[in-house]
Amino acid sequence: QVQLVESGGGLVQAGGSLRLSCATSEPTFSTYPMGWFRQAPGKEREFVAAVSWSGTGTDYENFVKGRFTISTDNAKKTVDLQMNSLAPQDTAVYYCATGDRFQATGVWVYWGQGTQLAVSS
Repeated sequence: QVQLVESGGGLVQAGGSLRLSCATSEPTFSTYPMGWFRQAPGKEREFVAAVSWSGTGTDYENFVKGRFTISTDNAKKTVDLQMNSLAPQDTAVYYCATGDRFQATGVWVYWGQGTQLAVSS
């Protein structure tokens, strides 16, 4: 059974930074690409970023390029999302998921429960 557990959400001021983590276990961590998505109130869930199982391939949605960085931590078995220069429009519930490829067009099958990020102006 694939388990994904997000953590690190919270309240931050605009311009600030926050780091989200998604914990999973083997063999998921070393087998499947992992991605981060978000869903703001009243909006559909949208792709944020994804990383290959090896950690060498990444993909980002345009609105986070240059601000967010996705990475893997082999020791902790986590996929992290470092978020800088946060803006109120980044406020959303952030979810991690496993997919068949590390692009937005991938098929994302397993999802975590989400972690809330709120950015105040």
